[in-house]
Amino acid sequence: MSYHLFEVYGIELEYMLVQRSILKITPIVDKLMQLKSGEITSDVSNGKIEWSNELVAHVVELKTNGPTKHLEDLDLLFHQNIKEINKLLISEDAELLPTAAHPLMDPETEMKLWKHNYSEIYALYNKIFDCRGHGWANVQSMHLNLPFYGDEEFEKLHAAIRILLPIIPALSASSPIFDGKSTGFMDSRMNVYKTNQKEIPEMTGKVIPEKVFDKESYIREIFDPINKAIAPFDTNKILDKHFLNSRGAIARFDRNAIEIRVIDIQECPKADLAIAILIIETLKMLVSEELVSIDDQKKWHEDDLFSIFNDVIEDAENTQITDLKYLNLFDVKEECIANELWEMIYHRVKDSISIKHRKSIEFLLDKGSLSSRILKGISKDNSEKNIKVIYSKLAECLQTNTFYNP
Repeated sequence: MSYHLFEVYGIELEYMLVQRSILKITPIVDKLMQLKSGEITSDVSNGKIEWSNELVAHVVELKTNGPTKHLEDLDLLFHQNIKEINKLLISEDAELLPTAAHPLMDPETEMKLWKHNYSEIYALYNKIFDCRGHGWANVQSMHLNLPFYGDEEFEKLHAAIRILLPIIPALSASSPIFDGKSTGFMDSRMNVYKTNQKEIPEMTGKVIPEKVFDKESYIREIFDPINKAIAPFDTNKILDKHFLNSRGAIARFDRNAIEIRVIDIQECPKADLAIAILIIETLKMLVSEELVSIDDQKKWHEDDLFSIFNDVIEDAENTQITDLKYLNLFDVKEECIANELWEMIYHRVKDSISIKHRKSIEFLLDKGSLSSRILKGISKDNSEKNIKVIYSKLAECLQTNTFYNP
């Protein structure tokens, strides 16, 4: 079934499994599936939410079981599933851990691939790219899926998403630490995302998708180069172009949706949904051409958008945005930091957002990205012991669906 713009949504949340007592990665998603369904399986339908495996054996994905029109209380639905999973994992001394990266994981030694359904696909990925790095084995995100109907709606949605992608990590960055120390990037996940497929650069491109606004052009300029580049490696033809495309937003013509992938997972579903709703309302504003025409949105080259994005993944909400042409897209007339830009956007769209989610968005704009709050909590004590204390608090936030506020 096909849907029109903003008629339905799909949301996917990824979490890592860790040992409750020491927060060490534990690759037992297969055990979790067995505890839930009685058998090792890659997917478990749990009413309106589905549980799925990922590439690595310590990451589970929770997602809406098909498109949904109802976002208002979706955080509560995800939270119910999180509590159920944590209850199942008690017997394994394990629990779910939020944020986009484990701060202490050594992916070189701890990474284990999923060994069950679809394992031949994951094994091929590992053969091509060596998935032991942080960019493969230590990344958790929220994916936001938005529908379109035909080329006309795809054009509008793709143009608007490309414009918004560079500043999304200012809201969502939650991965400031790898290997027990600050990386210098508030969004370390997106920093490694840029290059984790460097062996076949056609797959990720510049993260910001190219200026293509209809299906035929997308196939010719994005899918065809990917298929050509992967062909020497995929001799059994088991890889699908929709999954190979790793840009920050990917067109899924198999289900007529665009999937946004630059959003780090937060400490609780309440935060994830607040960010998703603010992104959606901002995209509605851009698509409506209230501030700027679609034609003007389409003119932006991916290199110019990537330049802004690259700054934002380093400094998140504190990024100084100096490109006045970009700021003018949002009717902002002078240089500002990314957080100020989001505040101005929020005040334009907040009347379309419920009081519940407004409070969450206002908390984020006031207190800063989760990366900033994590670093504030850690302060100057980068010891493994203190990092575990902070991330144990984040696990508690996930269990209680509450914000982390150091």
